[in-house]
Amino acid sequence: MKLHVSMTGINRVIIPNATAAAVVRSRIPRRTLFLLLLVVAIVFSSLFVRTAFLVLESAASCSSPIDCIGWRLLGEADTSQKLTEELMQALVEARDADSYGGRLEGSFLSFEELVEEMMSKRQDIKAFAFKTKAMLLKMEQKVQLARKRELINWHLASHGVPKSLHCLCLKLAEEYAMSAMARSRLPPPEHVSRLADPSFHHVVLLTDNVLAASVVISSAVDNAVNPENLVFHIVTDKKTYAPMHAWFAINSIKSAVVEVKGLHQYDWSDEVNVGVKQMMEIHHLIWSHNYNNLKEEDFKLGEHENCLAALSPSCLSLLNGLRIYIPELFPDLKKIVFLDHDVVIQHDLSSLWAMDLNGKVVGAVVNSGCGDNCCPGRQYRNYLNFSHPLISSNFNPEHCAWLYGMNVFDLEAWRQTNVTAKYQKWLKLNLNSGLTLWKPGVLPPALVAFEGHVHPIDPLWHVAGLGNRPPDTHGESLEAAAVLHFSGPAKPWLEIGFPEVQILWSRHVNSSNTFIRRCRILG
Repeated sequence: MKLHVSMTGINRVIIPNATAAAVVRSRIPRRTLFLLLLVVAIVFSSLFVRTAFLVLESAASCSSPIDCIGWRLLGEADTSQKLTEELMQALVEARDADSYGGRLEGSFLSFEELVEEMMSKRQDIKAFAFKTKAMLLKMEQKVQLARKRELINWHLASHGVPKSLHCLCLKLAEEYAMSAMARSRLPPPEHVSRLADPSFHHVVLLTDNVLAASVVISSAVDNAVNPENLVFHIVTDKKTYAPMHAWFAINSIKSAVVEVKGLHQYDWSDEVNVGVKQMMEIHHLIWSHNYNNLKEEDFKLGEHENCLAALSPSCLSLLNGLRIYIPELFPDLKKIVFLDHDVVIQHDLSSLWAMDLNGKVVGAVVNSGCGDNCCPGRQYRNYLNFSHPLISSNFNPEHCAWLYGMNVFDLEAWRQTNVTAKYQKWLKLNLNSGLTLWKPGVLPPALVAFEGHVHPIDPLWHVAGLGNRPPDTHGESLEAAAVLHFSGPAKPWLEIGFPEVQILWSRHVNSSNTFIRRCRILG
């Protein structure tokens, strides 16, 4: 219908439907209509996606999806903050809870499984936090178990005697029995007078490792300015005496003097014999105590690592225990340099014998080369039990422990202070206190006995710990050290040794030696 206005009035004209549609199409262009429909479609699609997203995101925050749509459209920033707060609250609840469902068996093995579970069951934030905690706890348990197994296997590997070293001892013992040269006198008669001559530089080793002793002496002689001044005193046990003697008799060192003596060749007083016997009995009790602790309790990293180290055969070694009886082993000597068998010498040591210890018994590295009182992990508190009044009243927990393995001993001062009797006294006190005065190991009782009798020397004389961890020092620092000490389980002659420092030791092994090649010492 169409209205027509004229001077005479309003006339109504009726038009058919088809004609009306044609008029509309003539008034609204097709392009405009298409654009209008496109805009409407885009708006509705965006609104649909936005609505769906908001409903999903706010399912845990709203009483119903309909209420949440309007709320989120009008207050997006405020809702995001509330969701963040809810997530933080869920994480705190999961952290403070004792466990997730009382068990971890159903926890997920991967993040993908967790996401799939959350999406399939459409669970809330709190469930996500608790299930994430359960998954992480299970993963942490697996990591801890792997570390325990690694540590135990590492120590077990360090206790064994490699086939090559066993072969070397057998071949040398056979040579000692069959060859007169292998049984020749050590040292030769013309050099016997040097054994007690204070003008020479005396070095003491207590060892049952033939290969290690050969490396110590070879490296010391190679780096000495005047090797003819060196006199090496090797003390070994009865079973190793024949192969040790055979090695140095066959591979004589022309420029230095080597003495090999077995414990069975000493004639000690009854007092010394009784003291040594009591000391070894106490060490056996300590070993049994730590063994039983590891059997009855769950092994915990950090807490029981010292107990594991105390189960090393070296803790029951008579040769290790006899360190405290060095003045009795060498009654004619006044000053010596003591070396562990797991060291290698890189520089001349002659100035050690000229060093003034200021009346102290032992010269040792105390600090770590990083300033005064810088000894992380080596303070008295790390070795002694300061909760016990006997320890807290006699020692300072902040003091740095000195390094054993390369030490200068003034035997005259030692005899005057009677450090050995003090050592025995504290061993008995520890036994009577239920073995609670210090942590397991060889060093703690030595720290107690030598307290107040240690003269600190330059840290570059002795760098230790190369058998405990890969070296974290630069190659220049290692090369500058006079003595490298492979203290720890990873000895350089074992397969578990660290390759980056093994070369510093193995280069002093005589690879051309017949016995070395026959037993495939270097592979």
